[in-house]
Amino acid sequence: MATPVRMGADGRLIVGDEVIIPYIEGDGTGVDIWPAARTVFDAALAAHGRRVEWREVLAGEKAFRETGSWLPDETLSVFREYLVGIKGPLTTPVGGGIRSLNVALRQLLDLYVCLRPVRWFEGVPSPVRHPEWVDMVIFRENTEDVYAGLEVQAGSEEARALREFLAERFGWELGADAGIGIKPVSAHGSKRLIRAAIRYALDHHRRSVTLVHKGNIQKFTEGAFRAWGYELVREEFADVAVGWDDCGGDPGDKLLVKDAIADNAFQQVLTRPRDYDVIATTNLNGDYLSDALAAQVGGIGIAPGGNINYVTGHGIFEATHGTAPKYAGKDMVNPGSVILSGVLMFEYLGWNDVADAIVDALERTIAEGIVTYDFARLRDGATKVSTSEFGHAVAERIRRGDEKTGG
Repeated sequence: MATPVRMGADGRLIVGDEVIIPYIEGDGTGVDIWPAARTVFDAALAAHGRRVEWREVLAGEKAFRETGSWLPDETLSVFREYLVGIKGPLTTPVGGGIRSLNVALRQLLDLYVCLRPVRWFEGVPSPVRHPEWVDMVIFRENTEDVYAGLEVQAGSEEARALREFLAERFGWELGADAGIGIKPVSAHGSKRLIRAAIRYALDHHRRSVTLVHKGNIQKFTEGAFRAWGYELVREEFADVAVGWDDCGGDPGDKLLVKDAIADNAFQQVLTRPRDYDVIATTNLNGDYLSDALAAQVGGIGIAPGGNINYVTGHGIFEATHGTAPKYAGKDMVNPGSVILSGVLMFEYLGWNDVADAIVDALERTIAEGIVTYDFARLRDGATKVSTSEFGHAVAERIRRGDEKTGG
């Protein structure tokens, strides 16, 4: 009988062999990529004696059509109860309309880590000469920075009042036609994000953690993020990690924690990718950097993501790309992002055998040239398949995985 995932008194997830996992199909191409991903997931689960009872919950356009709410209370209640879930892309209008549903889920459930691993799979077209050198894991702070949504519209009464207060209290003169936003970055939010990144690096035997910031300009927000990171290393991890300034660049057998200014980091992940391993950064920097890195290894269509609170155990794993409504229902887009986000989810549950089976089969499928249109148009000799056909191709390689090892 399937049971919910639970958080134990020791801070570890309690996961049986049969669990209930809520999912959001997603808007736009969610109708295509979710069924393909589920085909892959179910094949890997069956191959390793595990089972998921998938429970659909609503958000986005489908929720609005059926309930009149973009993010029903029931959906939040289900995610709170069952801890771990997965979702497709959700609509976010530009410039007006509803706030981002993705951001709302992260903030309402306090999912303070956006986890974005970036690596290359053999056969995936790439614009760089050595995509195989890219193997990084980004920890993006998920609840603060400009994504806190603390802004007022240009020309509004709120903007006028805030502008007058800032002028009177701080002497800051802002144009009457300016929209104004507030960028909160706290010691609590920064340290818990960096703590998660350091623990991940230690658990996965990574070489370094780089704090990416714009502290040379934003001294009391991004600069503080950097300072709090080094403070955390000295306070909590001195026995196993060391900051760059405290070791002269030679960490010995300890994990090295260093930092890089954001614009320089963007350059170096292209020119010196092997110098970067685990990255911890603020919200906006992490948004840009994760997409830029994904472009080096095949694009956001194959980039996974997870939103996690390591204290409460809550985690929602998601396709990181947009809804692409013009392709919805055409059975043609790449389901790789949501498939690999499922891999992150299974790893989070401790089901590494299931996760490894999916990665192995996905990589073999792509290496054999069986790809969706986005990759097929960029490589010679490819066999272009539909979204659903790609899912079935990966699932079939999972089912016959023992042939690869001679088992």
